[in-house]
Amino acid sequence: MTVRVAHVTTVDQSLRYLLLNQLRSIADAGYQVTGVSAPGPDVPIIEAHGIRHIAVPLTRRLTPFADLCALLRLYRVFRRERFAIVHTHTPKPGLLGQLAARMAGTPVVINTIHGFYFHEHMPPAQQRFYITMERIAARCSDLILSQSSEDLDTAVRLGICPPERIQLLGNGIDIRRFDRRRIDPMHLALLRRDLGLPPDTPVVGFVGRLVAAKGVLELARAMRQVQERLGPVTLLVVGGVDREKADALTPDDIQAAAGTAPCVFAGIRQDMPEMYALMDVFALPSYREGFPRAPMEASAMGVPCVVTNVRGCREAVEHGRNGLLTPLRDVDALADALARLLQDADLRAAMGAAGRRIARERFDEQQVFQRVIGAYRHLLREKGLPAPESAAMPATARA
Repeated sequence: MTVRVAHVTTVDQSLRYLLLNQLRSIADAGYQVTGVSAPGPDVPIIEAHGIRHIAVPLTRRLTPFADLCALLRLYRVFRRERFAIVHTHTPKPGLLGQLAARMAGTPVVINTIHGFYFHEHMPPAQQRFYITMERIAARCSDLILSQSSEDLDTAVRLGICPPERIQLLGNGIDIRRFDRRRIDPMHLALLRRDLGLPPDTPVVGFVGRLVAAKGVLELARAMRQVQERLGPVTLLVVGGVDREKADALTPDDIQAAAGTAPCVFAGIRQDMPEMYALMDVFALPSYREGFPRAPMEASAMGVPCVVTNVRGCREAVEHGRNGLLTPLRDVDALADALARLLQDADLRAAMGAAGRRIARERFDEQQVFQRVIGAYRHLLREKGLPAPESAAMPATARA
């Protein structure tokens, strides 16, 4: 008997860039996997990898009427498709998707916490609102999988869920793809020229959505200080403008903050290993994170990281080992950390080598996939439902 699983996210971009390898691995383990999200340009890529897609309009903004319509649409989809498992991701699908799954009588409902929206720097009233939403969502869950150990502790401490209903999942990347040994130096030199990166000029890299909450303006201001101290240095920005967010930034906004320090905007890229290979230092001065992938990818590529000392970032970067932690929104401290690494090639090399070791030990996505599949098997059997007995080698491992 085929066991049908739905993974629900807000946008198709999340299915493609965050979950596609996981979905392929679950399919290889004998499950029939469907992705559910708002329609978008990444759907054909998802389907080309053998993952069926169902479009349900969802937004990341708080839109009460549209959210009610999305809830009803999800309910109808789940009733019609009769999935054995509905697995939700990110805050809004975590609430709407789980509520709809319970209303539709889905036997197993799972939510992955990719990072709580609330944080300690948020006004108390906002914190209470989002914590309440998380508690409501958690009541619908058979199991909550937390990417971050700090989020797991926070969920239990704040009474979002009881400890027996939440497990540590971790987060991972394809460490075989993110391996500097696979990069052709000649191709990298051509790429550097095509992007307009000056030769023999240090490169600080940022990867992420262009929104203020990622700390990219603080990074640009820090780059201005670094250039004043060390001379020419370039900021390489990889990522797209997130126009759905109120704090969306444009390249002009970022360049204005950087002053005369040059910024190169690469947009959304498919050649991410090469992007990291161009960087001397990676920086993510984000205000909040779940368990960010970009520092894991940079570490796997042997690039030292500078990140903010906030929940999530602390799990990807160990201060003094594979990078440096800096205080939130502290431009001076961020500039100091960047300058320290840019001035010390031996320190960069040591942290880069440590980062690769950490990535191999802790950031291999195959470990995460097996935990997800194990959770499915356990919950299905607990409810007296059949589960696939054997798992083939994951498609990502074969690639």
